[in-house]
Amino acid sequence: MNRISVLADDFSGAAEVAEQFRRHGLATAILTGEDGQFAGGSVEVIVRDTHSRNLPAERAKAAVARAISRNADAKTMLFKKIDSLWRGNIGPELLALREAGWRPVIAGALPPLRRTVSGGAPYVDGVPLGQSGTWALEPAGAPQSISDLLPGLSTAVLPLQKVRQEGLAPALREALETAEAVIVDGETEQDLAAVAAAVRQLGFRAGGDRLVLVGTGALAGALAAQLAPAACRPEAAPQIPARGVQGTGPRPVLVVVGSASGAAVEQVGQLRGASVAVFDVQTAETGPETVQEIQHTLRGGSTAALTVQPGVQADPALVVARLADTAAAVLSGVPSTDLVLTGGETAREVLDRLGLTFLRPLGQVQHGAVVSLASDGRLIASKPGSFGTPAVLLELTTMLRRMRSMESATQETGASMNNPSDTRPYIAVTMGDGAGVGPEVTVGALLDSAAYRAGRPVVIGDVHRLQLAAAVLGVTARIVEIGDVSEAVFEPGRINVIDPKLLPEDLPWGQESAAAGNAAYHYIRIACELGMAGKVQGICTAPLNKAALHKAGHIYPGHTELLAHFMGVEEVSMMLSTPKVKVIHVTTHIGLIDAIAKINPGLVERTVRRGYEALQRAGVPDPKIGVCAINPHAGENGLFGHGEEEEKIIPALEKLRADGINAVGPLPADTAFFLAGRGDYDLIVAMYHDQGHGPVKVLGIEAGVNITVGLPVIRTSVDHGTAFDIAGKGTVEIGSMIEALRQAVEMSPSPAA
Repeated sequence: MNRISVLADDFSGAAEVAEQFRRHGLATAILTGEDGQFAGGSVEVIVRDTHSRNLPAERAKAAVARAISRNADAKTMLFKKIDSLWRGNIGPELLALREAGWRPVIAGALPPLRRTVSGGAPYVDGVPLGQSGTWALEPAGAPQSISDLLPGLSTAVLPLQKVRQEGLAPALREALETAEAVIVDGETEQDLAAVAAAVRQLGFRAGGDRLVLVGTGALAGALAAQLAPAACRPEAAPQIPARGVQGTGPRPVLVVVGSASGAAVEQVGQLRGASVAVFDVQTAETGPETVQEIQHTLRGGSTAALTVQPGVQADPALVVARLADTAAAVLSGVPSTDLVLTGGETAREVLDRLGLTFLRPLGQVQHGAVVSLASDGRLIASKPGSFGTPAVLLELTTMLRRMRSMESATQETGASMNNPSDTRPYIAVTMGDGAGVGPEVTVGALLDSAAYRAGRPVVIGDVHRLQLAAAVLGVTARIVEIGDVSEAVFEPGRINVIDPKLLPEDLPWGQESAAAGNAAYHYIRIACELGMAGKVQGICTAPLNKAALHKAGHIYPGHTELLAHFMGVEEVSMMLSTPKVKVIHVTTHIGLIDAIAKINPGLVERTVRRGYEALQRAGVPDPKIGVCAINPHAGENGLFGHGEEEEKIIPALEKLRADGINAVGPLPADTAFFLAGRGDYDLIVAMYHDQGHGPVKVLGIEAGVNITVGLPVIRTSVDHGTAFDIAGKGTVEIGSMIEALRQAVEMSPSPAA
């Protein structure tokens, strides 16, 4: 495959895009500075931060021109990352590309954050960019259309109707015959995938010119998925020391927040609520007493945060410089500190002061919230200022600490990772139905380079079947049978398997089988027994087949009921997760009339408590929960319905609030999801199946994950079935299983000491 070169105008955007390629199995490096060079190992994707977002237009144009002359030979595929809110020097930078012989194809939607393009104009949450509130801190007016940003280029717009019709590639070629740049409408991940496929179909060329894809991390993800569909090559994980450079304790974490967005302010509030020491930086130079106080906090292995003093009106560049100067002064005395950096400009200024020019992405906790390993061994978490849920900074600090604990045992002994200092949770991964795609997605997820960085997954399944799955995927894996979780060794390319020997070796792919149904049943049983014994802290399940389960004599509707049975739990809840919000359901798979009849104050209260406790276990200290009403407009004072809100929901909320749970409602469902989409709530409680599922599908389940809460341990699952039609063919997309495993790790506690 030809090398891919990516240009981004700030560091957090560079990391966002780099992670999209990494998670699809492509070896990826991030370079900063014009002289930054790739250091060591093979690489397929180079992402370069030109640091040009806030430069004067001519300097930004020159920076891109220099970068393209260095990084795009005749065989290179070029991707230009732009800001999803259309900030920065987009016009001058694309003009530089055009003058170098490239024609931009601009598809700037970011569906996970509901940032779309319609009629060639930018929208946020369905309203024009300038009316959305996301542009409030910008000095100039928001663009009415994307062509307004491109005064030096002739443009054409491909409307959504054409994007969703067959023949997009010819339509794109035709538009490029008369336009120097084409703006493509988009609202969904599928729209972006269609654009990436069309450009690839054209061979990244049109009319004698080369094409450059221009867009957000979502477009990069669509391209990466098409370039590396198997996405399951094992990658040697870098060594990440568990402790500080003197080996005296866990590494501290310094959070530097250089964004004044409402989202960032709320995220800092969550840090304060978790008792993190937060220091407000003045526009004047930070005094030595404050620097020493921060260093003292960090030397104890704790987390500290630097942020902008609330209400300060100052030149943003000056504020960023003060933050970076303060961070550098602090880090000079505590050099083994890991970092969480919010805001691309802030991130780059801090990295420059530390002399860091080369990083590798390792994983993400939410879209755009990425953890990378720097050349000096430091872990660097970064995110754009407006991205993330209120708890994202807490999630990133937790991720850093878990990743630090990863190799403590192997570095010291080379043996199994049972060292008490290793805080990563154990996760039981059930293989699912052996005749379906379960073995393939299990192998793919366990070979992902991030599989062992924050968790310790052990497969419950069949060794021979997993070996067959690796063969059809075309990957190399060391699949090792173990007798107990304590025997597991976690190394890249190795998969630890507890095998109850239940599948015949000649089991055919893609056929319903009592043997496979029975084996899947017992894989769940073993996982539950491990959970009840405290040997695993979470469960992640590949799909089983209900008909095969029933054929084997196990009459259960599915995974959820099986788990509840084995763990002796009468009532559990389904939770769905999106990049913006998590949704838990009071009722699920029953008719609407039956659902309303079933809802009562006790059930509502128990559901909210289950969601509250699950989020607390995941590191959200005080979740804010929005509770949907049953009727339109929450009944509108009796105008709609028969008083269901007053009878079934309000008594539960009163009791919950009396116990200190921040539960708000009953809210009109449309309002609740709008507010959740902009980050006002950590969790939404839906009263019935479609009330929760419909908005979640729009907000976008990034890779399709169900979460079961109310069990003694968290359980996550892929959101697809056994797919008998493609089983054993090596074509299954494993992203959902990777995401399910990631969320199982994220929501599971550390093992008990």
